[in-house]
Amino acid sequence: MDATYIKKKIEQFKTTINNQLHHSTLLKYIDDPILNDEQLFYLLLPLFNGEQWDEDLNISAVTVAMVHASLNEHEKIDEYHATSKEQQLTVLSGDYYSGRYYQALANTGNVLLIREMSKGIATRCEQQIKVYEKNKLTIQDWFDYIVSIETELINKFYSIYEFDKYYTIMTNGLVLQRLQRELLNYQNGQTSTFIKMIQSCLDSSDSFDKVIGQKVNKLKDQTNEFLQTSTLNDELKLYIKNQLALVQK
Repeated sequence: MDATYIKKKIEQFKTTINNQLHHSTLLKYIDDPILNDEQLFYLLLPLFNGEQWDEDLNISAVTVAMVHASLNEHEKIDEYHATSKEQQLTVLSGDYYSGRYYQALANTGNVLLIREMSKGIATRCEQQIKVYEKNKLTIQDWFDYIVSIETELINKFYSIYEFDKYYTIMTNGLVLQRLQRELLNYQNGQTSTFIKMIQSCLDSSDSFDKVIGQKVNKLKDQTNEFLQTSTLNDELKLYIKNQLALVQK
């Protein structure tokens, strides 16, 4: 198993998800559902590492990805232009995807999956609501926010199927990649809610790239150390190191 195989498997997985979410009218006006390749990789990580993976597991993984697609669609809504046709269709697409994943959850008959996904969605949404609250958040609060947004649903999936041993590498990997993207956006003069919020928390002696850069370096060191003793197969370790731009040790 090499990087080509992993990427091919992720693309096949995306096709399965898109087939579940397909709606011809929506696709005339808005883009395909947002499916994060990094999240899909870690969702499939147990499979790549040789864990037993049956149809029940695969259906559950597809459902988790559908939940992500729905939540990602709602994040695209612009609060200042929410009455435009495109924005209205974005709202509808998010609601449609929500209906599809609830249908998929119900079809599994897996009560534990339904319960834990509901908890994960609630926790993730609670974190997003904090953006609109008046209480000022600390930098650590914003890091916790990123952890929840990126990992909450996959963590629930891991917990249900007793894949907890993958939690650390999944969390480090997804948070590290998110912070690297935010740092690159900042360096390229772009902005985001996360960048704005971190900047609002900074002391005069700090800067966004300094604070996030330090966090990125710390996560890289922690991830390198984890991989040295990890039971992941060597091909996966190499793939993760390349994806995270880790220094080979």
